[in-house]
Amino acid sequence: MVEQGTTMKSFKTFRLDTANHLLWRNGDRVPVPPKNYDVLAYLVDRAGQVVTQDELLEALWPETYVNPEVLRKYILEIRKTLGDRPDKPEFIETLPKRGYRFVAPVTEENGTRPQHLPAPVVVKDEPADVIAATELVTEEKVPQETISANLVATSRSRHAWRLAAISFLAILVVATAGNYLLRSRNRTPVASPDSRSIVVLPFVDMSPGRNQDYFSDGLSEQLIHDLARVSGLKVVGRSSAFQFKNKNEDVREIASKLGVANVLEGSVRREGNRVRITAELIKAQDGFQLWSQTYDRKINDIFAVQDDIARAATDALQVKLLGTNGQPVPSTVASANPEAYEAYLQGRYFMGQGHSKEALTKALAYADEAIKLDEKYAPAWALRAAVQGRMAGFSLIDINEGSQKARDDAKRAIELDPNSAPGYLALARIQNDYDWNWEAAKISLSKAADLEPGSPDVLRHRGYIFRETGNLDEAIKLNEQAIALDPLRIDFHLGQGYAFYLAGRYREAEAELQKALELNPKAPFAHLTMGEILINMGKPQQALAEVEKEPSEWGRLTGLAWAYHALGREQESNAALNELIARHDIDSAYQIAQVYAFRGEFDKSFEWLERGYKQRDGGMTDVKIDPMLKPLQRDPRYAELLKKMRLPL
Repeated sequence: MVEQGTTMKSFKTFRLDTANHLLWRNGDRVPVPPKNYDVLAYLVDRAGQVVTQDELLEALWPETYVNPEVLRKYILEIRKTLGDRPDKPEFIETLPKRGYRFVAPVTEENGTRPQHLPAPVVVKDEPADVIAATELVTEEKVPQETISANLVATSRSRHAWRLAAISFLAILVVATAGNYLLRSRNRTPVASPDSRSIVVLPFVDMSPGRNQDYFSDGLSEQLIHDLARVSGLKVVGRSSAFQFKNKNEDVREIASKLGVANVLEGSVRREGNRVRITAELIKAQDGFQLWSQTYDRKINDIFAVQDDIARAATDALQVKLLGTNGQPVPSTVASANPEAYEAYLQGRYFMGQGHSKEALTKALAYADEAIKLDEKYAPAWALRAAVQGRMAGFSLIDINEGSQKARDDAKRAIELDPNSAPGYLALARIQNDYDWNWEAAKISLSKAADLEPGSPDVLRHRGYIFRETGNLDEAIKLNEQAIALDPLRIDFHLGQGYAFYLAGRYREAEAELQKALELNPKAPFAHLTMGEILINMGKPQQALAEVEKEPSEWGRLTGLAWAYHALGREQESNAALNELIARHDIDSAYQIAQVYAFRGEFDKSFEWLERGYKQRDGGMTDVKIDPMLKPLQRDPRYAELLKKMRLPL
């Protein structure tokens, strides 16, 4: 069904709605960022004509300097949206040294707007083009005076008015960091995001071979770390930012999902020893550029480029947003050897691939290579410490040997660069996970927090320590801060769900675990924790149904042993426990002890807890606050165990 009164420009299967600034394909709306739409509309309006680069820049950005490389990026994104190919163009033809030409036949028609779109919001005394532009995919009604005030505050030209009107309505569906998943149709308007917030999107690899992902990802990640070191900035963490890699999504939608006001994006084109990096800082509300620049450098100048981008972005934000609170970005610690930096980036790339033995083995090999090429490169030592700590934690290498190597490497990283947070963070994880030296870990994390106040990883690990030592309120508070900075990170929601469960706040726990499952239906341990909650609520049959869905083998077997025991089905509980012991006695001693404690077999529980202590089992850090071990608390052996682990009674 369609409504009449809308001008459409049709080309092949597409229709450009010029009144409402929308693109349709066969009746379905095609998401197009506002700048991409403007470029496309300008070319379509001049179909068959050669439009020069200068003409486009002057027409669409009359009051702003825009680097030509940015325009080429928009053309590339438009082609991707249309399914066009530069070598065999069906829509946009590139004429070297002349400009662009829209080559598809274009026809005009009136009266085709899908009825499910909301009617335009009429704002009194606003220009007609603003009223037309307010038609967006949002169902909320907005107070007229609020719209007018925000439009006035952000407009500088007719084009700015149009974008400001569109962007303000989009912001009505921006969730705060704690409500980042905008999945419900019944949304409630919320406050605009903090103007001092920013996300660094993964830079696009535009190299000829499209084989420089590790390089473009590494640049993006380093910029995230650099900006997180600036007090006063809220910087979205890597995990959430990288959710949008290779997705042609409107920056306003991205900003909405992440609860930020500014977006830093760019591209990397590398050929041999030369690299071209284009970066632009965008104010998400109206799509305006706060700053843009292109850098053509040799690869051994990459550290200077990183510093330049981080400083320029921060300067732009400082002038526009931060005022006197802005602080300079500390310089990146450079390697004198470009090959060492290359190896380091490769290592970080594989570190980000997950917990598989294959990925971590490659990450470790590249970290080793970087250190071999430059023994004084602190980030490579911190990387190797993190990789070895993770491998030890997942029993991929000997836990004692791995943790000792990780500890030594972290200390070496700090020695080489005492002003770098990753070294302190890596050391804190060893002190917490393997040494069980809570006070030392707190000190290391405090230093990391001073150096990188916007790091969600630092906040999360501080939350872990407070949880493990029994201060659940402080743990939950720190987890909330970490989630605000990295709202799409699954393990953050899992950790917060578990903390709420430990605190007996079951509804909040279930909500966080559900968020994790919405992000990844196969998220490990979400169903296990749900099962624990249901068992503690006296609902063993529902708990059984829940733990049967747990993807982790040891988690599922643990949950089954609990649930069957709670149901009085001891034979099946024994079968699950025996299988758990047969398959996971090396890496799940703590879980085996949990089952025995829950079943009232205290001697066997303490035997496995002692085994977990000797094995440095990762679960042992929860021994003080685990509800499943509550039956043991009156036994004097429990107090002795807490004392051995340096945990307060």
